[in-house]
Amino acid sequence: MQPTVRSVLGLPVLREANPQILGGGKALDNPVRWVHVSEVLDISGLLSGGELVLTTGLELEKAPGLTATFIRSLEEAGAAGLVVEVIGNRMRSMDALRAAAPGATMPVIVVERRVRFVQITEIVHRSIVAEQLERVERARDVHEAFTTLSLESAGTQQVVEQASAMIGAPVVLEDLSHLVLAFSAGQLNTADLLDDWERRSRTTPSASETSRSGPEAWLQTSVGVHRQLWGRLVVPMPLDDDEAAAMVLERAAQTLAINRLAERDRRELSHQAQAGLLNALRQPRGLSEGEAQARAAALGLRRSSYYVPVVFRSDGASAGSSPDDAAADGDPLAGQQEERALLEQLARALKSGSGTALTASIRSGSVGMILAIPAKQLEDPMLQRLADGLASARPPSGPSLDGGRPPGHPEVTWSIGVGRLRGSLLEAAAGIDEAAHVAETAATLPGGRKPFYRATDVRLRGLLALLRKDPRVQQFVESELEGVLNAEARGAEGYLELLGQYLESGGNKAAIARNGYLSRPTLYARLARLEALLAVDLDDAESRTSLHVALLLHRLRNL
Repeated sequence: MQPTVRSVLGLPVLREANPQILGGGKALDNPVRWVHVSEVLDISGLLSGGELVLTTGLELEKAPGLTATFIRSLEEAGAAGLVVEVIGNRMRSMDALRAAAPGATMPVIVVERRVRFVQITEIVHRSIVAEQLERVERARDVHEAFTTLSLESAGTQQVVEQASAMIGAPVVLEDLSHLVLAFSAGQLNTADLLDDWERRSRTTPSASETSRSGPEAWLQTSVGVHRQLWGRLVVPMPLDDDEAAAMVLERAAQTLAINRLAERDRRELSHQAQAGLLNALRQPRGLSEGEAQARAAALGLRRSSYYVPVVFRSDGASAGSSPDDAAADGDPLAGQQEERALLEQLARALKSGSGTALTASIRSGSVGMILAIPAKQLEDPMLQRLADGLASARPPSGPSLDGGRPPGHPEVTWSIGVGRLRGSLLEAAAGIDEAAHVAETAATLPGGRKPFYRATDVRLRGLLALLRKDPRVQQFVESELEGVLNAEARGAEGYLELLGQYLESGGNKAAIARNGYLSRPTLYARLARLEALLAVDLDDAESRTSLHVALLLHRLRNL
């Protein structure tokens, strides 16, 4: 530790001289940055603060009236203290010191025996240099330790434990919502460390630089890069050396931020590599199955007996939309963040289930996957695990730590389309388009949601979803439903809904009356009016089929 006036007075060379404290006794713990020996009274311009001034006081004996001014000038220059050697019959200077010292804010000490100032200077300076060298060595050790953790891409918990060990106190890493991400309790009981943590943390405001704050005076430093802060490191207890602890906390925070950015870069590179391979597999151009298997294995896809094409489609994306469409319709950056968050969630779900897959964005709002399946009976369980992983990973409102959807945007949901199980990697890649079609159609389905959909789940609706933007199809819908749509526009509501009920019930009028709480005469009258509006015979099977297709297309167009 840096020497103080008190510790210097405790040196044998001074203690034997029987030092007397004439004033400033409350400031004995002033740190001594250096020792300055001088016989000149006007030395304030030579001091920079923190010096312990040693003098024989001969000049004070000549001009005792300048004693108070001399002491005051040293205080203004920030001196740590004053030691005056008064030997022999020097009553004038001693009386002046005794008169001026009681009002001093720094320690004023006299010794009445000869003292070797050079010995004091040597001992104190050696101590100061040793302390500075110790800090340099400690800084080097801290730097080397956390640099190694950065190079090794150490996990968050390992970095926090290293910081705790170096500080010798508990360290907690929390996010911006005051939730604990990692901690090392050290010798403290975990229950005591984390008791009522969120409330205690919220009463401790974050600071722009490493410092203590809050009712419990926590030592803290922010974690993140510039304005992209995502957490803070906290030492929730008093320490003997805050400066050393702050250095460790800051290096730990830098390591966490660097490792996080490096991990994100690695994920981005992996996603890009998988996207390139997935596109190559969908358009093989002479690529053999063996080469495809080898390239996929190099990216982590284990060789398996079966492969399943899967597509995840954002429910907010329109069917068949291109990247340019997405940019025009909404926030392209938000769409990229959604897809990045989805890729990370899928990676976690696969890792937890020991599964492997190639996963990449295939177009705006759609993420494609080729899932390796070792056995047919594992297909549905693995798909269910992926669906469950997405559902459980949806964050609460607000930004996530992994760079999820930004604040102010609604939570995104994904429809999962599944293609046919294949025994070849290239055949599975060719089935991505089928899975994409299923996923797009699934996003338009009414009613309760299924975890995932296959072509058998979308059937006619799937075909209509592909055709719904065709002008000829739109003309067909207008022609078939023109009478009802015009009536609805004039305020005659309920006929489009009645048509749907009639077609979906297979023309069962009794069921319609029962479900709609209508009397039969009222229902028959409304159906007669519906027939008149449509100008068709509702009992004709072909008419009902045509109307049903038109109604499905009308509903799809309005989703």
